[in-house]
Amino acid sequence: MSVETTTSLSPLTITEGAITQLKRIFAEQELTSEHGLRVGVKGGGCSGFSYVLGFDIKKDKDEEFELNGFRVFMEKAHMIYLMGMEIDWLDGLNNRGFTFTNPNAKQTCGCGSSFSA
Repeated sequence: MSVETTTSLSPLTITEGAITQLKRIFAEQELTSEHGLRVGVKGGGCSGFSYVLGFDIKKDKDEEFELNGFRVFMEKAHMIYLMGMEIDWLDGLNNRGFTFTNPNAKQTCGCGSSFSA
């Protein structure tokens, strides 16, 4: 029997600009309430780890958080790398997309999509 748990303390923050974009993407993809925002890391990128950000269904290894109206899924093992991170949306002339400000990153790449810990 699987017990669904939601933790109220989130290890990360998402700005209003990023929330607006995530809501737009969620609606465009016609996702259901079963889906949540997956935040994580994977090996690769020019600095060692790349960020994972997308909509997914909860898996057994995930912790679940409620953040700005979104279900957020994160593998427990990824929390050490993402604790205190802020996800923002940049909509400028030169750059447009999600940005990650991670206090755990010892080094980041030029584009900000990968880091080393």
